[in-house]
Amino acid sequence: MSPKIVAATARRVLLQLRHDPQTVALLLVVPCLLMVLLRLVYDGERPVFDHVGTTLLPLFPFVTMFLVTSVTMLRERSTGTLERLLTMPLHKLDLLLGYAVAFSITAVVQVSLACAVALGPLGLSLKGSTAIVVLLAVLVALLGMALGLLASAFAATEFQAVQFLPAFVVPQLLLCGLLVPRDQMQWVLRRISDFVPLSYAVDGINRVGGSSEVSSDLVRDLVVIASVAVVA
Repeated sequence: MSPKIVAATARRVLLQLRHDPQTVALLLVVPCLLMVLLRLVYDGERPVFDHVGTTLLPLFPFVTMFLVTSVTMLRERSTGTLERLLTMPLHKLDLLLGYAVAFSITAVVQVSLACAVALGPLGLSLKGSTAIVVLLAVLVALLGMALGLLASAFAATEFQAVQFLPAFVVPQLLLCGLLVPRDQMQWVLRRISDFVPLSYAVDGINRVGGSSEVSSDLVRDLVVIASVAVVA
């Protein structure tokens, strides 16, 4: 692995993103607009917005990062860019780490903007630490990036990459405790949800939203999310 090659790969990916205004808008603007829309939906129901908004704050970046990362990596393969790159003194790990660094930077900017809008003009109220919320949201966005890279390995076309969104993401949204608390699910679904990464994201954000204490359970949630991202 070469840090210089990793940095060059990350710079190339960031330059490509900069020249793609639609993707930039999807990554940076859409999560903020979704939070604004959520605030308007629950206009006059501030406690509901605080609860739902806190839960969805890290999930919007997760979905967009998954979609953009999977399509971008697959585009490198379908256009032949990946083959040309691998004829150079470039290790596969250099390529993956370069993408990870580039999209990690993008994820930090994305989450920072979404949190700034939600916690600022929209007035989202949290009992816990804002820094922990931002950290958790960044980790969840990085998880979406990592799963997007993983999903791109199983797709042959960009259309197939998009099809992985309902296969990889929607089941997690149904089982993570977002719609129904996990302890109220059937036993089988509850056991399955223990292996769903987003379950730990929702558990963590619920703990941050409801208490200012940094508990061992919260630390466990953060470690699990980060570990799954690294493995993916």
